Amino acid sequence: MVNQILQQLLKRYSKLNHLELAIAGAVGSIVECYRNGGKVLVCGNGGSSADAGHIVGELMKSFEAKRPLNSDIQQKLTSQFGERGSLLSEKLQQGLPAISLSEHTSLITAISNDLGGDFIFAQQVAGYGNPGDVLLALSTSGNAQNVLDALMVAKAKGLKTIGMAGQTGGKMKEFCDVLINVPETRTAFVQELHLPVYHVLCMMVEKEIFG
Repeated sequence: MVNQILQQLLKRYSKLNHLELAIAGAVGSIVECYRNGGKVLVCGNGGSSADAGHIVGELMKSFEAKRPLNSDIQQKLTSQFGERGSLLSEKLQQGLPAISLSEHTSLITAISNDLGGDFIFAQQVAGYGNPGDVLLALSTSGNAQNVLDALMVAKAKGLKTIGMAGQTGGKMKEFCDVLINVPETRTAFVQELHLPVYHVLCMMVEKEIFG
């Protein structure tokens, strides 16, 4: 089923055929991260910042599969908190831990003001990142300095690094364990191809984890 999801993407977007192994590799890294109790950090600027938030939204709650809470947590909620606990156990879904590094306005502005704008993602990777976590970094050019800095810190801290970029991969390719460089160069066209790719990443990870 997981491979079928990828094949459906490649059928709809044949220009992405050469990225089959890269996409599968990215899924494998994220699944391994989650099975080992890790989390995914996501970063990008502008439209890629919006994409980072979109990705987190697909990971942190049900995307296409059912995700009931762990049965032990359900039982504890019900036994400890009565009717409300029972409602929580029924309504809440199992999340896949993910953080968009673009969302914390107070933190980002503090880092930008005190350290400099190039460091807004790197500082967060330094704080949040642990060995075995994944940094998923988006840059249409592959050259955004704040994204490159985040990747450098991630490599130093033992995170797996996945990059999504345009055709050349830019400087990003030096720092990525897996590079998904879609075959476009114009910002809008790169982002148009990033969306179906990260949707499929999220679908495949969800299927691997939840069946």
